[in-house]
Amino acid sequence: MPIQTVEPQRLYRQIADQLRALLTKGEYPVGTRLPAERDLARQLGVSRPSVREALIALEVDGWVEIRTGSGVYALDRSRRKKVPAAEAEWGPLELIRARRVVEGETAAIAAALGKRKHIDAMSRAIDSMRQMSDRNLMPLDGDRAFHLAIVDACDNAVLAETVQNFWDSRRGPIFSRLGGYFETVKSWRSAIDEHVAIRDAIAARDPEAARAAMHAHMDKAHQRFSASWRRAQTA
Repeated sequence: MPIQTVEPQRLYRQIADQLRALLTKGEYPVGTRLPAERDLARQLGVSRPSVREALIALEVDGWVEIRTGSGVYALDRSRRKKVPAAEAEWGPLELIRARRVVEGETAAIAAALGKRKHIDAMSRAIDSMRQMSDRNLMPLDGDRAFHLAIVDACDNAVLAETVQNFWDSRRGPIFSRLGGYFETVKSWRSAIDEHVAIRDAIAARDPEAARAAMHAHMDKAHQRFSASWRRAQTA
């Protein structure tokens, strides 16, 4: 069965479904390596990040094994219990792009409307992130608290619930698996510096700078998750 072009606007699930069908039909026998990410993207007519999300979904579902620095290999499904990843889970890289749009604006609003208590909450969150990273732990709770402190300054329940849902989507199986490859203590320390820049712009009451700092943070987060597999564990 030849690979068919996937329309660019479709999500990673459609890509994963097509690759799953090829695996089922034996196009990639058990133990063999799938084509490189860039080759799959070219054959499917989609971006490499979309292929990456699809491959992560297939790994979560037990169809493939991703070996950093080696490639993606087909697994034997005959004796595996099928535990599919949540069908409704957002693609991690698509989620980051959506967060860039929404949270760029919440940062700008926070700079205009935020009070001292919100700035203090952001600072406490940054301190928590530093303490966790100093212990070689991923500072997820502090990260969540930081972004929720920003949206809390907007005094808008819809925005608050939206940002909370965005952040909590990080706990889904696909995002968690992707983070396992690309999030390191070193990368988190870089992210903490980005949080400081956002906090400082909000504290300075500069909406444009706050928006730009949040955009820069999200762009760098996207870049970290889009790095080559070989560089994943050294970033």
